[in-house]
Amino acid sequence: MALTNPWLSGPAPTQKLDHERLSERILNLLSSQNMCVLATVGPDGPLATPVRFYHLDFAIIFTASARSPKMRNLAADPRISLGVFAPLVGQASSRGAQIFGTADILDPAAEDFEHYWQAYRWQSDHVERGNSLDDPPLGPLVVVHPTRIVYTEHWLRRQGYAPRQHWRPC
Repeated sequence: MALTNPWLSGPAPTQKLDHERLSERILNLLSSQNMCVLATVGPDGPLATPVRFYHLDFAIIFTASARSPKMRNLAADPRISLGVFAPLVGQASSRGAQIFGTADILDPAAEDFEHYWQAYRWQSDHVERGNSLDDPPLGPLVVVHPTRIVYTEHWLRRQGYAPRQHWRPC
């Protein structure tokens, strides 16, 4: 049988990308996607929720109703995991990241709120809901600071690198 991508067969390479190249690939993924699956844990156990996000460098930014289950969970335990992935057509296109870290819930009075708020693109949602751009939302902003990222890209095998790479901040 003819293989479209013969480099996918056999044992996976184990070579690691250097930190700069791995960082660049992760930032490319974050810049090309806007949805993730957010995992929190609460009194009823794990909760996985699709969330639209923005990023500023490696910080992941999203908003949610202060009364939502995910926000209640984060208020009790700020540990977080996010899954970001590109559309999958086949093994050769497999690309995604598992992001682990802690979440800071910032209200508009918080010192860093404005810094991260500038990266959050709230305008289209606001207009879609019939709200004026002159009256921006004032809800909490969640900022996730990664402590580690597990990045997967099967195309790396073609270049002799392990398809699963591990990133930590410098």
